[in-house]
Amino acid sequence: MKIVTYNVNGLRQRISQFGSLSKLLNSFDADIICIQETKLRRQELTADLAIADGYESFFSCTRTSDKGRTGYSGVATFCRVKSAFSSVEAALPIAAEEGFTGLLGCSRKDEAAASVAEGLEEFSREELLKVDSEGRCIITDHGHFVLFNLYGPRAESDDADRIQFKFNFLKILQKRWESLLRRGRRIFVLGDLNIAPCAIDRCDAGPDFEKNEFRTWFRSMLVESGGHFFDVFRAKNPNRREAFTCWPSNTGAEQFNYGTRIDHILCAGSCLHEEHDVDGHNLVTCHVEECNILTEYKRWKPGNAPRWKGGWNIKLEGSDHAPVYTSLVEIPDVSRHSTPSLAARYLPMIHGLQTLVSVFKRRQAAKQVQSHLVSSSFSDENIMVGGCSHSVNRSITNCNVPGTYTSCCSLDEDCEHTIPQVDEQSEDLTEEVACNTSIAFNREYVSSMPNKETKKRARKSQQLSLRSFFQKIPNQDNTVDSSTTDTSTNQPGVVDSNDQSQEAPVMDYLGSSPKQNDTKLCASSQGQEAQDGNCYLEKERNNVALVEWQRIQQLMQNSIPLCKGHREPCVSRVVKKPGPTFGHRFYVCARAEGPSSNPEANCGYFRWASVKSRPK
Repeated sequence: MKIVTYNVNGLRQRISQFGSLSKLLNSFDADIICIQETKLRRQELTADLAIADGYESFFSCTRTSDKGRTGYSGVATFCRVKSAFSSVEAALPIAAEEGFTGLLGCSRKDEAAASVAEGLEEFSREELLKVDSEGRCIITDHGHFVLFNLYGPRAESDDADRIQFKFNFLKILQKRWESLLRRGRRIFVLGDLNIAPCAIDRCDAGPDFEKNEFRTWFRSMLVESGGHFFDVFRAKNPNRREAFTCWPSNTGAEQFNYGTRIDHILCAGSCLHEEHDVDGHNLVTCHVEECNILTEYKRWKPGNAPRWKGGWNIKLEGSDHAPVYTSLVEIPDVSRHSTPSLAARYLPMIHGLQTLVSVFKRRQAAKQVQSHLVSSSFSDENIMVGGCSHSVNRSITNCNVPGTYTSCCSLDEDCEHTIPQVDEQSEDLTEEVACNTSIAFNREYVSSMPNKETKKRARKSQQLSLRSFFQKIPNQDNTVDSSTTDTSTNQPGVVDSNDQSQEAPVMDYLGSSPKQNDTKLCASSQGQEAQDGNCYLEKERNNVALVEWQRIQQLMQNSIPLCKGHREPCVSRVVKKPGPTFGHRFYVCARAEGPSSNPEANCGYFRWASVKSRPK
């Protein structure tokens, strides 16, 4: 069995990168895939984001309305199975739970009746709901072990609220683990915990690095410190350095592999052998074959990575994390079971709600729409309705689409007619039915139009040429209505303005004199001169603006300092973190962040700008 954990930094983006959800999942060739930071709200889950052939999926999305937390975090577990409804595969869970407090329930239906998980009775319901409100955990029970898919919270050193939230999160999580271990259950923990346990796991670890309170908690969970959990990667690669899984995306640090290892696979509990009490028997030594980082998913490829240059012109495809995997051996089958009710396939927005009544309603609605359109049909040609060209002969498809809940068709607000109410199952019909309905209700208007020539003139009469705006409008008493008379420019007495269109006002060839024609020609020439003058002034203004912008760019270029290490132009940054320096602009070296021993990496140059930039 192969298990993978991957912080995707947006599930939509990764699906777009690979082309489809199936291609993304198949690229791992794994049995269980734990994904973090999906950045999806529950109402945004659709089949293309949650359903893939051969996989069952389980999602937890953020439920909080706090500023900056909506559409954030989120985890999903995908399990590859041959049969979803009757299987003995250990990859298909026998039970699933959203969150780890028990209050979100083991299925979508029993959330209201959910009770606090065993071992968490000392915490208030409010505390438990708060740590489970950000969609950071999915638990799947695979019979032989319980798997936690986790996305640990991040807490800045000066953010007291998030520090307290992270403390509560880890404390309650630890209690849940201890309760399961007391019952003899085996536990696997996979995910981005946002904690690098030791100095070897961080590129720039200082002397006080391991004194961090969250790092201290992490190490207390490990067997080396008397805890229950193995750090599977370190157990298989004890002395490996520069084994990082995450790199800051705003400094180009991935170019020099200057990152941190915060994506983990932990395990605790006895092995599956009957003689598990023998010394040396545990999950790692008996069942973990290997554990490694999937470096091929890194965005920067060795050898052909372009220079960072501040990052403005570098577009990297992929997450700022790399996946981590482990291969397990000797994992037997479990008793026959089916997919738990928490699976995404049972979500209403994906599976849909279908009853016998809704089926008959959809069929009746489809018949009503078809009969209405047939009775209102015309010849297969484009006609003008309300100033728009519509095609009368339109095909109606997908009339019966189960599992959708959108309006079938609607009329414009200014339409006085109505059609029978249609069931909300045919979203694809919206545009076509509305269009055909508008055509049917305007049949009398269309039939009143004399012929095609009249329609052409009506269509052209709505268009105006640029020259017509500079011509003097002739006396209405001496002109002929161009909408009713087909006047050509080669008739006697009509002035040829060298304009091929008929939009310009035409001259009255019955009552106009040569003197009048000369006056109008003069006005036309004056209008042309005015137009030419305006064009000249516009070009002059554009030239002045271009010269000024070039001067500003040159001035800005000359004011940018050079870094001390490479004598290269710096890049400017603005402080966005709240505090006394918020909004201030500064300059830093443009190269990618890397170790100080590498002369090609960022030299560390920093300088405040002379003026404070305007906060955005």
